Amino acid sequence: MLMKLAFRIAAAALGLSVFVGAAGAAVTLNGAGATFPEPIYQKWFYEFYKGCGVKVNYQGIGSGGGIQAMKSGTVDFGGTDAPLDNNSLKYMPGPMVQIPTCGGAVALAHTSGVPNLQLSPSTLAGIFLGQIKTWNDAKIKADNPAANLPAKAITVVHRSDGSGTTFLFTTYLSAVSPTWKSKCGAGKEVRWPCGQGGKGNPGVAGLVKQLPGAIGYVELTYALTNQLPTAALKNASGQFVKPSLQSATACIEGSMDKLKADVRTPIVNATGAGVYPITGLTFIMAYTNQKDDAKGGELVHLLKWCMGDGAQDMAAAYQYAPLPAALIQTNLALIAKIK
Repeated sequence: MLMKLAFRIAAAALGLSVFVGAAGAAVTLNGAGATFPEPIYQKWFYEFYKGCGVKVNYQGIGSGGGIQAMKSGTVDFGGTDAPLDNNSLKYMPGPMVQIPTCGGAVALAHTSGVPNLQLSPSTLAGIFLGQIKTWNDAKIKADNPAANLPAKAITVVHRSDGSGTTFLFTTYLSAVSPTWKSKCGAGKEVRWPCGQGGKGNPGVAGLVKQLPGAIGYVELTYALTNQLPTAALKNASGQFVKPSLQSATACIEGSMDKLKADVRTPIVNATGAGVYPITGLTFIMAYTNQKDDAKGGELVHLLKWCMGDGAQDMAAAYQYAPLPAALIQTNLALIAKIK
């Protein structure tokens, strides 16, 4: 009780109203969407509840599911790693804001048995196109000249659901491989040339862990939690870089000119020292015209709380890249549009 009172006093000092329902009952917020940020969202929402007594339920059902839930009005906010473009926004029930909450690396987790695996863009595209079928292929050897490569079949693992992680991964492949771009393209769902599908980041990580010789793309936290090795990717500046908090942060900070123009701009395949090339932001979607004053007030409260130093420090502890100060200021202006 004392913790909640202290939180409310601090919130009032920051100009953040704390709302309750008409009968005095605490407000509950419901959200659904991307699995990419689910580990940090669950941490954030638990800490937010401890501080102010507002319960926030979040279901990781994939970015496609989150967008659909927002369209049907079954949630108070949605999560996506694939923000809606201007044309897609026309088909939503009302105007909305899309607020980046943190960033992260899409890691290539694998059970190849190759220590310190390195992959160039063309090799990675060749694997997911089904053109490179074994771990001792000459193209993998060229990326790993000192490695003893096993004559083991490669099993590709991809998402089976509409996914913002897929959007980030295929946007990268489309940027580095003309063949991938023409055959498969970029999107939350694509026609995969090969491989097995897993639902959500947990499903992909689980399959990779289960299958010898597998490789699949997951948000970095899922690879670390499952103790899966990750490949170093050759970035646009010619460096092989591992996915990490530091290399994802370097990508975001080096892309601020693009993000200042539009926070939805993809930042994959960025140049710069120490940049991990498959990095992206994850977003919370919220309607600007809230139908319920109490829920709308607490949603604004929650979003501002997520922009604070405490929440962003938690993100870093979970291997998500915290937002640069300039991007947080942009976000606060977006949050102010919610009425």
